[in-house]
Amino acid sequence: MLEGRRIVLVEDDEIMGASLVQRLELEGAEVQWHRQMLRALPAIRTPRKPVDAVICDIRLPDGTGEELYETLTRTGHPPAFLFITGQGSIDQAVRLIRSGAMDYIAKPFDIAQLLIRLTHVMQPRADQEMPPESGISEAARAIDRQVADAAGRDTPVLLRGGPGLGKVRLARRIHEHSDRRAAPAVVIDALGGTVDTAALAGAISSAGEGCLIIVGIGRLTSDCQDLLLAALRKADFRLIATAGLRLDEKVVDHFRSDLLSLLTSHEIVVPALSERPEDAVWLARRLFPSMNARRASPLTGIAASAEEAIRAHDWPGNGRELRARLLRAVEAAVGDLVLTSDLFPERAGDAGSRSLAEVRDAAERSQIAAALERTGGQVREAAKLLRVSRTTLWEKMQKLGL
Repeated sequence: MLEGRRIVLVEDDEIMGASLVQRLELEGAEVQWHRQMLRALPAIRTPRKPVDAVICDIRLPDGTGEELYETLTRTGHPPAFLFITGQGSIDQAVRLIRSGAMDYIAKPFDIAQLLIRLTHVMQPRADQEMPPESGISEAARAIDRQVADAAGRDTPVLLRGGPGLGKVRLARRIHEHSDRRAAPAVVIDALGGTVDTAALAGAISSAGEGCLIIVGIGRLTSDCQDLLLAALRKADFRLIATAGLRLDEKVVDHFRSDLLSLLTSHEIVVPALSERPEDAVWLARRLFPSMNARRASPLTGIAASAEEAIRAHDWPGNGRELRARLLRAVEAAVGDLVLTSDLFPERAGDAGSRSLAEVRDAAERSQIAAALERTGGQVREAAKLLRVSRTTLWEKMQKLGL
């Protein structure tokens, strides 16, 4: 029933938790069991692998399931939530459903009924044949589902988005998972310079029954557009094109409206990394091992405070900027961890231009993240280190999005 599914269980009751883990694993699921909200939060927000669903008790020792869910919604789209609630918390569960959570089940419950509810709340595994490559957010998983769907069709495809989002990589994935994968995928880059008709005709010929990937199709000259449309009517290649988000504006200037209509009828829009903060952290974690392997003395990892800085940054250069910053940070780091100052060295001179409140929030965020890292996410112990009450620490964590 749950073969290959990844479930996060948030339950502090040892007997119930162990029973659920045992049954879920018997059904074929891969289960992560967390007994505290603060441990569950990073496991759901930035997991090593995509999470299909979360089973969460509403009452937890360090907070509530509602607080966990609302914290996740502030930075992205959480996986499907199935809440476990007592009779006294049903109104709270109903409120959560109205906020976007998928379902709840009241105690005492039959575990077979829980499995049925869990199966219903999970999305179909449309991305099962193609492993997630774009990120862990719902937006990224939607991209992967669209790529998988495009690989199964044979129509022209347009990948639209800003620079540094890996559109060419996605184009290659479509080709590599399509029925045309035995034939070549020929890439012609219109962003790198003007493409003439001879070069385009040569690329079409080389593609044969494979795919022609045109990078920056909005830069093609009118003659090349005419040639491309004529070739699409009679040749056997498949067109996969990339473009920025403003391709339709080029119609006023020089781009053919009929070519635009053909492309936009099957388009995949890749959102900017600033709209997917959890994917920025996921990408950094994914890139770190290979970069770290080049060091003579490898680092331990990326500090929690640095991950928060990654999550908060706008990333105007998207993944390309993140790769460049992380590579520089890994090379420059002198301690055991990549720190915020390694990733954003320019911020050292910006403190004077920020408001006192911004400087204070940044300092508190860094200190709290460091304390939580030292205590393994234990709020009570972190509060002792910071010499504040557990309630004060929790309120600050809520305010700062930690």
